[in-house]
Amino acid sequence: MDMIENLKGIHETVNYKKDTGLRLYVNDEDAAYPTHWHSPIEIICPTEGNYSARCNNSSLLLRPGDILIICPGTLHTLSSAGPGKRIIFQADCSVLNAIKSIYTILSFMAPAVWIKPETFPRAYPSIHGLILEIRDEYADNSPLSDAMIYSKLIGLIVLVGNNLTGERRGFDAATRKRQEYNEKLMFICNYLREHCTEDLTLEQAADRAGFSKYYFDRIFKQFTGVSFYRYLNQKRIALAEEHLIDPDISITEAAYRSGFSSAASFTRMFKIIKLCTPTEFRSMYHKN
Repeated sequence: MDMIENLKGIHETVNYKKDTGLRLYVNDEDAAYPTHWHSPIEIICPTEGNYSARCNNSSLLLRPGDILIICPGTLHTLSSAGPGKRIIFQADCSVLNAIKSIYTILSFMAPAVWIKPETFPRAYPSIHGLILEIRDEYADNSPLSDAMIYSKLIGLIVLVGNNLTGERRGFDAATRKRQEYNEKLMFICNYLREHCTEDLTLEQAADRAGFSKYYFDRIFKQFTGVSFYRYLNQKRIALAEEHLIDPDISITEAAYRSGFSSAASFTRMFKIIKLCTPTEFRSMYHKN
């Protein structure tokens, strides 16, 4: 089965199973697939042989059992390194994006997350087990299989999110306080996603969370892995990407719609975060 059935330029339109937003198959082609992107989240898990992937500017060599989660809209290239098999699972994210905490976890994961036994020692067995359960549930094709698969996918994403944020938690607080801090920081992350086009400051965010500016600055970075302003600009750039994909929206308009005060500051930040200019990004997404 060809992995890319509908490709226009570098945009893939995924053919879901009838009446679902899901697609899963075992790919065994010894072939390379060109740079492309799509709206669904994609999970790749080799079962035999290695598999090469390139997401944005990172090259990965997946071994059997490794798991690669590619977030929606990510440019990626795939190729086998010889004979093998791999599970390919794609799911429409519109259901997931309605859950604020899941949306926030996906933003932590973007553009992709590579899950290996040595980097996710505690969570890996459960994550890998859920992928196998999703595969089996998809093949079973029971009347409630799509609901079962989405429930397992949500569980998988939560496990990944707990692992990612868990690596960063270094709060000097008791367990109860730590949970309280986590809830406040998750609230702030969701608030930034919804209000990233506004003129927000570190002081305002700290006040909303109920912390001093300096303490908030420290624990926010521990929780997200980046500074407050870096996180805010990442949300703005993610919004800008959606605008840039639309050829009817100019680059200057995309900048203002995404919360930037000028096209120059937008271009500068876009290049820092995406390693290319808005014009170069747009040309990649509109190749013929």
